[in-house]
Amino acid sequence: MSEQIPILQIGRILLVSIQTDLDDRAVMVLQDDLAARVVESGAHGVVIDITAVEIVDSFVGRMLATIASISRMLDAETVVVGMRPAVAITLVELGLSLGGVKTALTLDKGLRALERSREHAEAGPDDSGESDGPPDRVFAP
Repeated sequence: MSEQIPILQIGRILLVSIQTDLDDRAVMVLQDDLAARVVESGAHGVVIDITAVEIVDSFVGRMLATIASISRMLDAETVVVGMRPAVAITLVELGLSLGGVKTALTLDKGLRALERSREHAEAGPDDSGESDGPPDRVFAP
């Protein structure tokens, strides 16, 4: 029997830290629990930390994409963080691109990406006549 995966709230962001390899049942429970928490909390972002996940199969890969789609429909953006190279390779070999799912190497980068995305969305189109393209990237040393 699988354990329930905790969903933590940090401001208006939900953090799911997966500390074990996922079985099919755990993924289904997570999907339902997370959708309910997004609605209850009014979260605008979801971070799924898979740093501890060493093995994925096609079902888990599809479910990560499904979770992101459900969250997006509930007005919350999803970022998957901490993907190991072996997991990325496996997902590519299985033909799963995780379309629509943003990724970041670390939790910090994932949280910053959600914040930038939200700031950009809240700013809306400006009146300068410039295109509403992606924000300029700033690289700090």
